[in-house]
Amino acid sequence: MKKIKILVCPSDRTGVGYFRSTKPHVALEGLYPNEFHVDIDYEPRFEDEEWLKQYDIVHYHRTLGPYEKMEETLDRLDRLGITSFMDIDDHWAPGAHHPAYLMIKNSGMDKKIEANIKVARNIITTTEIFADTIRKLTSANVSVLANAIDPNEKQFIPNPEKSDRLRIGWLGGSSHLKDLEILEGVVGRLKYDGLIDKVQFVVCGFDLRGVMTMIDSKTGEQTQRPIKPTESVWYKYEQIFTDDYNIVSNEYKTFLKKFKNEEYHDVKNEPYRRAWTKPISTYANNYNLFDVSLAPIEEHTFNKVKSQLKVIEAGFHKKAIIAQDFGPYQLDLKSYYTKNTNKKSNELMVNKDGNALLVSTSKNHKDWYRNIKKLIENPELVKELSNNLYNTVKDTYSMEAVCENRRELYMTNLSNKKLFDKIVETVK
Repeated sequence: MKKIKILVCPSDRTGVGYFRSTKPHVALEGLYPNEFHVDIDYEPRFEDEEWLKQYDIVHYHRTLGPYEKMEETLDRLDRLGITSFMDIDDHWAPGAHHPAYLMIKNSGMDKKIEANIKVARNIITTTEIFADTIRKLTSANVSVLANAIDPNEKQFIPNPEKSDRLRIGWLGGSSHLKDLEILEGVVGRLKYDGLIDKVQFVVCGFDLRGVMTMIDSKTGEQTQRPIKPTESVWYKYEQIFTDDYNIVSNEYKTFLKKFKNEEYHDVKNEPYRRAWTKPISTYANNYNLFDVSLAPIEEHTFNKVKSQLKVIEAGFHKKAIIAQDFGPYQLDLKSYYTKNTNKKSNELMVNKDGNALLVSTSKNHKDWYRNIKKLIENPELVKELSNNLYNTVKDTYSMEAVCENRRELYMTNLSNKKLFDKIVETVK
């Protein structure tokens, strides 16, 4: 049997390229070595027809070469009988709060990606929510292949540190300030209520790399300099999780404000922990530093269509989760507490199949605090929620399961294409 040859063209070597292009296809070839041969190329020769001819499928993220030549490139692939799949994992137009908003708007990148969606032949995305949004733009076939976890990958094998405190963690990137501002005041209230010695907040991914761009108002000239630690969004994150450093000891506060990539000698006895950024191959080890994952998100279109990767990762690491009752977190999460159908009662009913504590946006001002307090006072609930979440994700979002879905998608598409080509040939 002739192997199906796939050319994979990732958009980068680390972030989205790792999750959506490289790792899934390496796993696909590993699971089905007699059916697929995969080549990963960051600089494909998409104008070299003799070279392209060897492939049956081309998988690309957002674009394949220059945006302005995308339609020409896809026509070439069609002519050569090559099936193309565009993968997209984020909305093409981030909201005004996103740090890349102005750059994307000024460059017209959102319009370029939108144009690519309209001419794409087949599109793969992360959730049905996003798929429905994409379908409003295009007549292309839109399929869902979720982000997946290889449970045998070392960084996803749970090895939690032990602690007498309930560790509450957030793991993410530099574009979430407005999401985390939802939590402002929560830490201070826990301190006021005498609960701060029972918890430790952990911020994972702390990163001070980057530059500050300055524009001369008279000449328009742009200059850059290294960003100062106190100008970093991570400094602002830390202020939220430390109540502006009011919950930590004076000695630890002094240490933190030196911004050295080192571990404090007595961090286990502090109510806050800074976990520095790690490479994509080991970042998930940070889940071992906490027991409960927080997932606050602001309600807008960009967040609504994001993937539920934070849920999936927390589940494979057997963490409890407190999440926004919105968008991607409504796909797999079921509230442990539900409203009593008896209108005369204000008590909440327990759903033993629930796998999360959910917070509606209208109750941000009180329910993030209430849910954290509930877990502090009921440690057995943390274990119950973590087990339920693990059982929710372990089969559906394993790399093996999602690769099986990918195999079926590719096989079905190629079979339909061969049938269509045969019909066209018969008509001729």
